[in-house]
Amino acid sequence: QPHLDSDGDMVGAHNGNVVNNVELRQMFTNEGLLVRSMNDGESCVHAVERYVNRGQGFIDAIRHAYDDLQGDYAFVIGQVNDDKLYAIKKGSGLVIGLGEGFTCVSSDLPSILPLTRKIVRLNDGEIVTLWHDRVELRSVATGEVIARAPELVTETMEAVQKGGYAHFMLKEVHEQAQVAREVLHMLDGSPDVAGVIEKMKSARNLYFIGCGTSYHACLLGAVYFAQIAGRPVIPVLAPQFGPQYAPTVNAQDVGLFVSQSGETKDVLNALQLAEARGMTAFGLANVIGSTLTKATACSLPLCCGYEISVPATKTFTNQVVSFLYLAYRLAGRDTAELANIPALMDKTLEMVAAQVAQIAAEINPWSDLYCLGFGATYPIALEGALKLKEITYAHCEGMLSTEFKHGPLSAVSKGFPILFAAGPNDLPLIVSGLNEVTCRGARAIAIGQDDPRLHANASDVIVLPDSTPEIAPLLAVLPLQLLSYHMSVLRGYDPDFPRNLSKTLTVD
Repeated sequence: QPHLDSDGDMVGAHNGNVVNNVELRQMFTNEGLLVRSMNDGESCVHAVERYVNRGQGFIDAIRHAYDDLQGDYAFVIGQVNDDKLYAIKKGSGLVIGLGEGFTCVSSDLPSILPLTRKIVRLNDGEIVTLWHDRVELRSVATGEVIARAPELVTETMEAVQKGGYAHFMLKEVHEQAQVAREVLHMLDGSPDVAGVIEKMKSARNLYFIGCGTSYHACLLGAVYFAQIAGRPVIPVLAPQFGPQYAPTVNAQDVGLFVSQSGETKDVLNALQLAEARGMTAFGLANVIGSTLTKATACSLPLCCGYEISVPATKTFTNQVVSFLYLAYRLAGRDTAELANIPALMDKTLEMVAAQVAQIAAEINPWSDLYCLGFGATYPIALEGALKLKEITYAHCEGMLSTEFKHGPLSAVSKGFPILFAAGPNDLPLIVSGLNEVTCRGARAIAIGQDDPRLHANASDVIVLPDSTPEIAPLLAVLPLQLLSYHMSVLRGYDPDFPRNLSKTLTVD
């Protein structure tokens, strides 16, 4: 951004997703407009341009374009030699700032506050005209002027950045549905995905490489590739890549290197070793322009925006969504089946919030816990255990549920809390694990879809909405994130900035 119309007479920028971008680009091309990129922000400009070319006034052209642009977005546009800007809102945030002798517009309130604390918030279906000293709101549908008094923001910058949530982590947990929607949209429109898939199809061996939370996403990605696409994948902890795999890889192999920051030193070390052996390397990172995104043949963005809290939440779920999408593409399945993931994530958080907070209060006195899973929920168990360790400082071990009887079962005592992430395809083995611990007095807390077998054998059941065997593991991590958050707060800790940890690890 910014984007231009065909003749360079209009300039615009947007935030959000135009879901019919592919169809619009084809229509614009057929009508003779100069389409320079695949970005949906450019489609916003051309959508206005085509109505201006038909003789519409500029503000009416924007109103007509609003109906053509499907999805959730906010969009600002202006013309050469015009002293005004115009902005519309449809699903994404949009705020107007009113300063001394200037106006401004942004999708992000914190970016305005250093300039002015006098603002006007737009609602969906509204268009605003900005002069340097005033603004005018209208209805997109009718064109009628809307009177709205400005408001004065009195909260601190930190409070505004948290969006009304007590901590960044809780805010980011609740942003997961929206960013999942954004990464699915990006993947649908990305010209790079087809090339990545073709390389994966022809690869001798396929490696997913990461650390910590990103490694857990790699583990689940490997399960997805096997179960959905019939393609074996080797998930690797990045530091182990050198001694165990680097000596054997060659140009016929493909590696997908995964890092939230794109600067994780262990991942970059593994990448260097892989490329020295000729391996084709792709990246999956949240920070565009990071070392990982520059050093790989192609890097897919996670589209999470800023993740301020040290414990990863939305970057993990978008890594998982990306792996699931790639598995579908590799298998030739219709990725439209994944479009309901964001709604299911929102529904999950709504369904489990109160119960998870109550369970957190009840098990908080315990300083040792286990988190178990099987199959696709095994990586979820590892991730849940990591979250509990990171921000509650409790000892929590993630484990394959069938391994618990091989030693750790001796740790069980009356009331001992054990969490089970239950996938719909693996319930018999999960139920067996529940029985093993409840008969010894443990408090077995199952997380899964509503099933009488869970209710009959678990002490507590945190019920998830019905979904598919592929999506269910992704939903199961959300209660574990919330549980970790509530226990951290109950213990008086700051879940955003746990001791001894940093967001980006740039050392060996």
